[in-house]
Amino acid sequence: MEFDDAQAWLRAHPTLTAPLAAEVWVTDLTYSHVLLVQHRVRGWVPPGGTVEPGEMPRAAAARELVEETGVSADLLPLPAAVAVRSYRADWEPTLGLSYGAVIDLDVPLGGESGQPPKWVNLDEEWNSAFPEDRGRIRTYVRRLAAEHSVGTR
Repeated sequence: MEFDDAQAWLRAHPTLTAPLAAEVWVTDLTYSHVLLVQHRVRGWVPPGGTVEPGEMPRAAAARELVEETGVSADLLPLPAAVAVRSYRADWEPTLGLSYGAVIDLDVPLGGESGQPPKWVNLDEEWNSAFPEDRGRIRTYVRRLAAEHSVGTR
């Protein structure tokens, strides 16, 4: 899925430079919950952060997932989404890649102090600086559920 006219942004920036962000849209095995982190400024958001120099976005997403939730998971093969957004008014727009993961709801959660992770039911509303993410994540998780349903018939 592409959001915020990310393809046009990429055409205008053929040489990627910092910042680059990566996050993980984690759902449970029943495709009814999403794992979020309470960011001190942005509210409830998927675990993620900045891709470090020399790091690939997929590796950054997996690293951020462990750092922010204490959860290690295999990311799904295809990215979930690409988007362009501004995290702060004084920062350049950031290209962000979102990856997917499916894990057990009972996995122990940990992570960074001051940014607790929690499972949120997909039908619930959650406060976020990026309210459009709720619909984007719901659409993605429902698509995963439908693909899983077709694959298990």
